[in-house]
Amino acid sequence: MTIMTVRIASLILGGCLAASVFSGPVYAAGNDSSTMPTCKKGEIYDQKTKKCVKQQSANVSDENRTDYAYSLAKTGRYEEALAMLDTVKDQNTAEVLNYRGYATRKLGRTDEGISYYLKSVKMDPQYAKVREYLGEAYVIKGQLDLAKDQLSTIKAICGTSCEEYQDLSAAIIDPSKI
Repeated sequence: MTIMTVRIASLILGGCLAASVFSGPVYAAGNDSSTMPTCKKGEIYDQKTKKCVKQQSANVSDENRTDYAYSLAKTGRYEEALAMLDTVKDQNTAEVLNYRGYATRKLGRTDEGISYYLKSVKMDPQYAKVREYLGEAYVIKGQLDLAKDQLSTIKAICGTSCEEYQDLSAAIIDPSKI
């Protein structure tokens, strides 16, 4: 085999590997049970069938819709996330309220986001993820004392090694990380 043949084969193999990596579904960032692929607009990922289906004809649970909305929000599709949350029958769950708060905060509506977070906290005071996001909202507003209160609460819930504690701690130290 000549050096040129090896180089061409390496380029082809590299291209194939890159194509396989970038051709699959997009996964939301984060370490939450709601991490799942995101689909094109107008579709929802059905956790039962493990594929994207038309949103109008989808017969998926509220939990599936809530998880999918969070995945959309984590990929920056905030308006779509809010629209997906609107399709959830039970609007009064800690997760729905938290994810609605997350999407509205990321759209720049921080006070509205805080109002959803506070409702979520009332429903589930031990929900560390909402405490993290509420703390981040306080950091955005410059209310570091309130953010630190949330950090203390997270420490009591899951310690200092959990993702929620680590993320909020980093945001308090350097707000540009939000």
